[in-house]
Amino acid sequence: MSTDTETHMDSRTEFLWAALESRQPRPGMLYAVTTQGVYCRFGCPSRLPLKRNVRFFTGCAEAEAAGFRACRRCDPRGERAALQAEAVRAACALIEQAESLPPLAALAARAGYARHHFLRLFREVTGLTPGAYADAVKARRLRAALADGARVADAVAGAGFGSESRVYEKPGRLLGMTPGAARRGGAGEEIRYAFTPSPLGLLLVARTEKGLCRIAFGPDEATLEGELAARFPRARLLPGGAGMAAELAAVVGLIEEPRAARALPLDLRGTAFQHRVWQALAEIPPGQTTTYSELAARIGQPSAVRAVAAACGANPAALAVPCHRVIGWDGSLTGYRWGLPRKRALLDREAAG
Repeated sequence: MSTDTETHMDSRTEFLWAALESRQPRPGMLYAVTTQGVYCRFGCPSRLPLKRNVRFFTGCAEAEAAGFRACRRCDPRGERAALQAEAVRAACALIEQAESLPPLAALAARAGYARHHFLRLFREVTGLTPGAYADAVKARRLRAALADGARVADAVAGAGFGSESRVYEKPGRLLGMTPGAARRGGAGEEIRYAFTPSPLGLLLVARTEKGLCRIAFGPDEATLEGELAARFPRARLLPGGAGMAAELAAVVGLIEEPRAARALPLDLRGTAFQHRVWQALAEIPPGQTTTYSELAARIGQPSAVRAVAAACGANPAALAVPCHRVIGWDGSLTGYRWGLPRKRALLDREAAG
């Protein structure tokens, strides 16, 4: 092995050890402890091993080929996390179908967990409590009814809110705007949009006269176009064609060079609170991550963790507003509106860069 290669390996090992020592999550990387025969995620709650007993790997298969087994505490293979996520998905489906929020004890018992354990899992997977998730379901129904032109009072009642006061008290948290603005749905505006393939799948990019108003991944053009129409039901939506080639290239370029996001002109619709969260997300350097609680503290509202999670979920501009840089306290990926495989791919690319 050449001296240059040895130097590179030494510097890489030192960099990874520093991250491990400071308990920094490193998505895509694992470490193994030779004296215990196990491999772990960065951020594993186990006691920090001695440096001389540590080896680093880029995946479970590589660590297992070297003779190590998965840690039971941090679950690097994600098997336990997958079972937990499925239990939470089932609870979400039950909330979606119910006329009123089922008691937390009933949701936990159905999932097979203790009440406090289930509440923690639900928050980790969705970023919300069951109550906040139920409000989000109602808000989605309310937004759809307002977009169809229903009177505010009728839409509020039909969505399951007890009174209009609940909606007007915190319209930004529920709708991202006032009920009146949601009902107008972009009336009088012209929005151009176009599609482009990318290394992470199909992208839709839409813009107003002021800047990009939506960047979204999706399975096909029809789905993405339908989501755009639902967001701006009264706007005039026009195919952008070749006239949007520069915007499309710039957005796809963010996958390889995320720092270029600061140069993009954006026209994002949201409340003042949501804009504060999105701005805080944009200030996280590529290759670094944060948690919902850290993000809430960063904007000066440490108790607003649920509202911060909701603002991340309402992010209309994938890549440009990097909500993929928010992870769980233990280094797990938690949720991502455009799919966990994309989130992992984005974090892995940024960590490698």
